[in-house]
Amino acid sequence: MTVKEAVVCRFSEICADRNIKINELANLSGVTPSTAYSMMDSNRKDVSIKTIKKFCDGLEITLGEFFSNAVFDNLEQEIF
Repeated sequence: MTVKEAVVCRFSEICADRNIKINELANLSGVTPSTAYSMMDSNRKDVSIKTIKKFCDGLEITLGEFFSNAVFDNLEQEIF
């Protein structure tokens, strides 16, 4: 699993737990819906830490809470 895939997986998990749709996440986070959908798009390779921080702020969680999840524990090294 790539870092990007793990980030998408984690946001998907949080949104499902809170019954929030991606469009709602965008509104809560102060970003455009296209930014949120773009982040979730499997064709997009990267996601910025600034975007992750905005989504975490919208969800009222810290970056530490976001990344403190098993999905991030065993990621493979990504060599470009």
